[in-house]
Amino acid sequence: MISYAGLNERLKTAGLKKSALSAALGISSRTIAKIAKREKLSKKTLEKIAAHLGCGVDDLCREISDNTILQILRDEKDVGMSGGLYHELQIRMTYNSNHIEGSRLTEAQTRLIFETRTVDTGDGVPVDDILETVHHFRAIDYVIDVAEESLSEGIIKRLHFILKHDTTDARLPWFAVGDYKKRANMVGGKETTNPEDVPEKMHELLTTYNAKPEATIHDIISLHANFEKIHPFQDGNGRVGRLIVLKECLRHNIIPFIIEDTKKHFYYQGLAEWPKEKERLTDTCLDGQDTFRRLLDMLGIEHE
Repeated sequence: MISYAGLNERLKTAGLKKSALSAALGISSRTIAKIAKREKLSKKTLEKIAAHLGCGVDDLCREISDNTILQILRDEKDVGMSGGLYHELQIRMTYNSNHIEGSRLTEAQTRLIFETRTVDTGDGVPVDDILETVHHFRAIDYVIDVAEESLSEGIIKRLHFILKHDTTDARLPWFAVGDYKKRANMVGGKETTNPEDVPEKMHELLTTYNAKPEATIHDIISLHANFEKIHPFQDGNGRVGRLIVLKECLRHNIIPFIIEDTKKHFYYQGLAEWPKEKERLTDTCLDGQDTFRRLLDMLGIEHE
């Protein structure tokens, strides 16, 4: 849905009606009607209107989502708002997701990096922990930007690149940053998909998942478990997988879930047991959804 609040305000200031705009620029009444319906106008039409009113296209309109949580995240991200949902999501998800994977940064240090772009490392923290924290903030931004797009291999590879570029791993000649793994790897002592089979398995996974017109929370949990079993990247699979989960929850207007570091034992066990036993991982993810609900309640954001 498109908001034309900027255009309407400029027309009001100029004392112009839409009919006068239509006549002056040779725009059809059908095109003008799209404004009232909040439908998208062509780039050419918007540029013509912007030139006539002496402003930029971005001053006329912006895309808004019917998804309240997503729209709040986008609004707060755009203005760099402190203390809101975007702020807390960045800190809480980044801290927990990185800590699950062994980062030594505390939640307080993670918050300091996000809020001040500085860090007090105390006894010393690996540079990669700091880099991947900053990268994770940018990956969440990317998720918010592309939330409503269909999940694709391109989006997934981009998330991996954002997370892992400039790290020590990225300097290894065989470590494929932003691409599927070149060497076999294991998770929890168990084999994962062989590198040569990853493209086919990922294609199958996404084709099956995207065939669903409306994904449920259980579909997203299943997607996550199957992604982690494929383990398509050399490293960073857990963090990329949890970013995918955030994206898909936002895409399908589902309250997201944050896996807390304190629950990682149940989380890992649930992934290891899938699909023979689905209850443990499902319960852990639903518990993470309750955590997100409590955050929404604290911020006074209505939800189902």
